[in-house]
Amino acid sequence: MSEREQPFIEHLIELRDRLLRTFVFVVVIFACMMPFAADIYDFVAEPLQSRLAEGAGMIATEVTSPFLTPFKTTFVLAFFIAIPFVLYQFWAFIAPGLYRNEKRLIVPLMASSVLLFYVGMAFAYYVVFPIIFDFFVSSAHADIKVMPDIRQYLDLALKLFFAFGFAFEIPIATLLLIWSGAVTADGLAKKRPYVIVACFAIGMLLTPPDMISQSLLAVPMWFLFEVGIFFGRWIRPKKQQDEEEAEH
Repeated sequence: MSEREQPFIEHLIELRDRLLRTFVFVVVIFACMMPFAADIYDFVAEPLQSRLAEGAGMIATEVTSPFLTPFKTTFVLAFFIAIPFVLYQFWAFIAPGLYRNEKRLIVPLMASSVLLFYVGMAFAYYVVFPIIFDFFVSSAHADIKVMPDIRQYLDLALKLFFAFGFAFEIPIATLLLIWSGAVTADGLAKKRPYVIVACFAIGMLLTPPDMISQSLLAVPMWFLFEVGIFFGRWIRPKKQQDEEEAEH
């Protein structure tokens, strides 16, 4: 085996080990939470269940749904809880190949990205869910009893959790683009009209087909884009940092 192949194999082995640790960590959390799967699903479904008419409730249209739906909910929640550990494994894998100035930037960015993802999910649950479910339930005809399917509700909830979680990563993505030198803060500011249109287009694709849901995603995305531009004005591009370190 050549000297070039040896480091490559070592990196593959390290990557395998870190992926295995991540998987085991998620499974352990999942196993600890599984006895409470029904309570976890009730918590996720509460924004809708609390708005259903008296005597109405959620239903299961598939034989396996009463088991698989709480199971899926618990596993996804276990992964969400494990995200800091997952990112730490990723960081530990790439850190040896980073320069000192890159490490100084990436560590706070990774911590901020985890926090923003959680904030995005909390925003969806505590702000968006009550508004859109109030709208959907109240818009039903008086003769129609709203009784949603538990699996379909979970699919919608997870879609919104991921949509808002990743939408709240916009400031991080903006800062990384500015730091890499791909764009400047002023250059992004000039593209603001296109970004606003893109935010509403993404909101249309990722949320239920109503203007309320779309706006609840698009407006925060636009605001977070502006936050990224604001803080991006204080970041020096990587190329400039490398040139300054080379001079010293």
